[in-house]
Amino acid sequence: MHKPFLTTRKGALFAEDCMSLLKDMQSSFVDCVFADPPFNLGKDYKNGYHDKMSEFSYLCWCEDWIKECCRILKPGGAIFIYATPELAIKFGNILNELVTFRHWIAMSMKGTYSRGKKLYPAHYALLYYTRNQPKTFNRVRVPVPTCRHCGKEVKDYGGHRDKLNPLGLNLTDFWEDTSPNRHQKFKVRPGVNELKLVIPERAILISTNENDIVFDPFGGGGSTFQAAELNNRYWIGTELYDSKHIQRRFEERFPLSLGKKPEFDIRGLFKQDEDHKNAVLRRCTRESLSAGTR
Repeated sequence: MHKPFLTTRKGALFAEDCMSLLKDMQSSFVDCVFADPPFNLGKDYKNGYHDKMSEFSYLCWCEDWIKECCRILKPGGAIFIYATPELAIKFGNILNELVTFRHWIAMSMKGTYSRGKKLYPAHYALLYYTRNQPKTFNRVRVPVPTCRHCGKEVKDYGGHRDKLNPLGLNLTDFWEDTSPNRHQKFKVRPGVNELKLVIPERAILISTNENDIVFDPFGGGGSTFQAAELNNRYWIGTELYDSKHIQRRFEERFPLSLGKKPEFDIRGLFKQDEDHKNAVLRRCTRESLSAGTR
């Protein structure tokens, strides 16, 4: 039996390899998966994780966890994967065989410094797929953008400003109002990139309703779990190296919830006598390859 490292009223974090937990999880159990995997770029996560393996081994490992994450999705559930554009193309090849493409969400990066004989990579990708047609799609609105210096709106909307919804603009698949990385003062792991809260939060708000279940296989600094807790979603996650940092985030932000028994049945998360070779995994023709996670 897997034992949580920490629990809250809404969630449970397991301090173990994501594949260890995924292989024992029930199929069709979660409503949304949000994954921000290591990119195999040799980055120093300051926790002992080796972020550089052969490209073949890395992609084999990614194929394994992506297929498992698709397996645990409920019909109509959503999976979001954050990646560089180069990796997103490769992940898309795996996802296209399992689930239905919805969007390639582009998040703008600030700056224009030189990258050798390449254009400046001005965006990261957030892939959005669902298991067949989405069972939940909530329209998220964002404030009308204004100039940070003068406070005036930066666009005139073709003279039809008066026709805009007073609640704000419809969210598009181009997010230029946020950068991927949390500001240093909001990080729990000094010197390590952590996703801004708004990124997993928008994914959760788009694809789930209150009391739905969100899963994140790479907990990192805990942004996904914080977003789920804030928005009254249940959550499950794994983090092999930095669980103590996530605990600290919850001690600071959710002290009254931390340590409480989750309001959903954790035992129901795990398979009993389920045939693990379900319809999704039968499409795999290659033996699984085990690897660590950050």
